[in-house]
Amino acid sequence: MSQIHQFSQQDLQIIREETVYKGHFELKKMFFRHKLFSGGMSGEVVRELLIKGAASAVIAYDPVRDSVVLVEQVRIGAYDPNSSQSPWLVELIAGMVDTDESPEEVAIRESQEEAGLTVSNLQHAVSVWDSPGGTVERLHIFLGLVDSSQVGGVYGLEEENEDILVHVVSRKQAYQWVEQGKIDNVIAVVGLQWLQLNYHKYIQKAV
Repeated sequence: MSQIHQFSQQDLQIIREETVYKGHFELKKMFFRHKLFSGGMSGEVVRELLIKGAASAVIAYDPVRDSVVLVEQVRIGAYDPNSSQSPWLVELIAGMVDTDESPEEVAIRESQEEAGLTVSNLQHAVSVWDSPGGTVERLHIFLGLVDSSQVGGVYGLEEENEDILVHVVSRKQAYQWVEQGKIDNVIAVVGLQWLQLNYHKYIQKAV
């Protein structure tokens, strides 16, 4: 059987780091060496590293209606003038963990701010690295059980220039959009795949 995690934090040596830019995010230039699978140490490796921190996302699932609450908003990183694809993305509710709040607290707050949702029974689903070759961002994805019967409209904080449209769609439709590539951002794809594997544990019959 193949062995994973042969190395640890101690097997990577930071030589030095430089701050290239510091604004909403921070960009660093990292100089490091690391152990090699073939033995010995590598030469000096130089990489630019975007420091984002952590983010929380919510799989807002209505177990009675078997539906999911999704949000749609413009994303400048998805803008490509040479593509016909829209830069408005359908996503999970999400936000950065950039205060002293816990990831769970951010998930609950963002649910209210982005979709007017009160989340109950919040539980951890999965945590993943987002593009760790050049970005420091740990994504914490939670399952939040919700009542979607009165959900809809446009939300977001005006001071953050947010313009967020809320959608309520069936779980089957949401996952079909993943399969068709209509939902193509990593947080939503991972979250909806997790839900597709686990929804049977939570689904309820309407009374």
